[in-house]
Amino acid sequence: MAVTSTAVKLRRLRQRFGIRAPKVAIRTHVAWYWRGGAIVLLLSLSLALAAWVYDAGRSIAGFDSRSTSRELTELKDRIVELDAELSVVRGVASAADSNLKIERVAQQQLAQQVRLLESENSALKQDLAFFEGLLPDNVGGEQGVRINRFRIESDGASGQRRYRLLVIHNASRQQKEFRGELQFVLKVQQGGKDVMITVPSETDSDKQRYKLEVKHFQRAEGILPVPPGAILKSVEARILQDGVVRVRQTVNL
Repeated sequence: MAVTSTAVKLRRLRQRFGIRAPKVAIRTHVAWYWRGGAIVLLLSLSLALAAWVYDAGRSIAGFDSRSTSRELTELKDRIVELDAELSVVRGVASAADSNLKIERVAQQQLAQQVRLLESENSALKQDLAFFEGLLPDNVGGEQGVRINRFRIESDGASGQRRYRLLVIHNASRQQKEFRGELQFVLKVQQGGKDVMITVPSETDSDKQRYKLEVKHFQRAEGILPVPPGAILKSVEARILQDGVVRVRQTVNL
């Protein structure tokens, strides 16, 4: 029994202090506040390193706060300069616009004056032709009444025909004014046949407007009553005195 007890003790000693014995770590005892201080120090260093890395990254990427502030200040100054230049340009543009408006008004006034002068020139030409028509064809020619500047015109969208003519009375100072009447003979094609229409007709109630009282000259114009669907071929203007035709003139269409 003694041998067995001794063997057991030896086995236990080998297990505890032999090669197979469990490893034992020997550590120095450190107080908790030292450990806390070390942790705080490591955290501070880590934060400082992270801040440095962040600033370095912003600088490398072009996001430096100092340079950004400087660039922002430069941009603000540039905006102020551009606003000043824009004000100057707006002033110049406003002055140019005012000058353009003045020139436009002047051009409109000149164009209006040109139109008035052209209208006056046309009227003067008409008056000149009119007074030239008052002169006899030859000096010492036969005196009497004649038709001048007889023409037929379309009366716009109505489709009617308008006549215009000038009655001239070449008379001496002793002769009185000419009294007579104006008459038109219309040749129209209607229903495939030629038809003659006299204006004014015997039953026309408005014969008075065809009366003539000419001392030197008299203008006459009006609408010719062309039947609907008829084609006007020619118009003969006549001047009658006491039922006798004194002069006639024909316009073919």
